[in-house]
Amino acid sequence: MGIQMTGIDHSVAEIDIRTIFSFTKKSTAEALERLKQVKGIEGCVLLSTCNRMELWISTGEEYDSDLYELLCEIREVCPDKYRKYFRFREEREAVHHLFRLAGGLESRILGEDQIVTQVKDALAFAREHYATDHVLETLFRQAVTAAKKVKTCVALSPSDQSVVRIAVETLLKEGYEIQGRTCMVIGNGVMGKLAANMMRAHGADVTVTVRQYRSGVVEIPEKCSRIDYGRRMELFGQCDYVISATVSPNYTLTAELVRQYQQKPCVLIDLAVPRDIDPLVREIDGITLFDIDSFRKEAVSDAQKEAIRQAEECFAEQMEEFYTWYECVDVIPKIQEIKEKMAVDLELRLQKKLRELPVEDSIREQLRSDIGAAAMRTANKMLFGLRDGVERRTFRESLGCLERIYEEKTESGKIE
Repeated sequence: MGIQMTGIDHSVAEIDIRTIFSFTKKSTAEALERLKQVKGIEGCVLLSTCNRMELWISTGEEYDSDLYELLCEIREVCPDKYRKYFRFREEREAVHHLFRLAGGLESRILGEDQIVTQVKDALAFAREHYATDHVLETLFRQAVTAAKKVKTCVALSPSDQSVVRIAVETLLKEGYEIQGRTCMVIGNGVMGKLAANMMRAHGADVTVTVRQYRSGVVEIPEKCSRIDYGRRMELFGQCDYVISATVSPNYTLTAELVRQYQQKPCVLIDLAVPRDIDPLVREIDGITLFDIDSFRKEAVSDAQKEAIRQAEECFAEQMEEFYTWYECVDVIPKIQEIKEKMAVDLELRLQKKLRELPVEDSIREQLRSDIGAAAMRTANKMLFGLRDGVERRTFRESLGCLERIYEEKTESGKIE
């Protein structure tokens, strides 16, 4: 039994390298299906965002593979070429990393808001495809719980932070005017909506693209106009800003299209991985291009350092709860078996008394069922109380003793 992860993120790889290892929903489902077939992999979760890709697995004793090489095989790339960009973690180091990740401590923008939802969604997606197991289910749920607690109790950042907010702050600091300017947002997903709302809040006239087949039902941010994606270049020439944030595998803006429709200077902001906007547009006069790697917030204030310390304390408490469960997860089937044997033992001891009761058979059966359930609850409280009150080695030795007691009774067929 083990926990492993390998991942690539913005701190070690630029956007073009991260693009090679980015996954769509379709390719994530395909990857999970392939990983499920690998000998010894009990569960897997794949997280793919603009800034990182991480693959998590729980393993059994039969597992004997290289997780990074499995990933490269899935992406059909040479392992020798990209290993330097990846980090491998296992057991406690991996657990600690996931808690920090979900809590926003590993993000480009400290305490950013989207990552905890992305972690939760990655688990839900793996569950939908029958790829996760009880170890990863418990680990990811505990990490999300801790992250929510940190968000509620610890001020990691002065206000809600996202790459969109930092992008707008960067533009303003560099002297760009947003008030009264024309902006088109390509994409109406989570990032697109954030961008549209942020630009509207700073006074821009915002139009959001929608796909034609969805144009009658999709909701767009309040006070924004809409235009069909296929007509986006009709508006392009009037725009001061164009922000693209889609999951398209192809460019939403090519250099050829920008040259053809450009009418005035324009700032292009690409928030997608893989890229939405052809990098060659940088060569066009009057075009300024920012990509997601342009927006960093590296400096950490003293107040944020203290907040990080508080967050780590929250994580430590929740991680200990996970470790308590995880270090005994392999004996849970044994605990269940002992509980059942205890319940049967009690029922056998009371069998004669139950037969002698002057009640109807239905009542007698209900009593037998209630007594069995009560015995199971009592045994459960006793065994898990013992687990939490003694050292792990002592607990395992105690389970062994109980097993032998009930094995001897089963073999003898006697109740003492």
